[in-house]
Amino acid sequence: MSEQTERVRRLEDELVDIAGTWRLRPVVDAFQAMRGGQRHTAVTIAAELGDLTRFDSPKQLAAFVGVIPSEYSSGESRRLGPITKAGNGHARRALVEAAWAYRYPAKVSPHLQQRIERCPKPIQDISWKAQVRLCKRYRRLVARGKNPNVVVTAIAREILAFLGAFAREVSISA
Repeated sequence: MSEQTERVRRLEDELVDIAGTWRLRPVVDAFQAMRGGQRHTAVTIAAELGDLTRFDSPKQLAAFVGVIPSEYSSGESRRLGPITKAGNGHARRALVEAAWAYRYPAKVSPHLQQRIERCPKPIQDISWKAQVRLCKRYRRLVARGKNPNVVVTAIAREILAFLGAFAREVSISA
């Protein structure tokens, strides 16, 4: 094992130890129920965004992260442009990386099943609903001729909405 690989493994182990006592741990566990939401991704998003229940709507959350389209308006005309990138770059990058997992058909792998089993039933239901919706949306947008990078950004925006639902569900049951 190389020195860099060993260092990464040690840092990940330390991250797991610290996350075990964190107040956002239930939220991190819920995030991991989603496809593409491995431990480091879930911890990154939770650390960068904090309490997601502070946002009144998924649109506000998406604007905070910077994954909403920019707008050019004048009078009656309204044109949407690329994403604003005005928000948190670390969270945006983690979400986009997670969104690439939805280019494959919906299924629960053994690894994902282990993560899902640790979550309450409402979180499991939201997770499956998200996976079916996002996989279908990816295929549909690519079939319409959209650039895969644009599609993944749209999927990342929707992942945020599901993460907000997870946060509300966990805070309700806590």
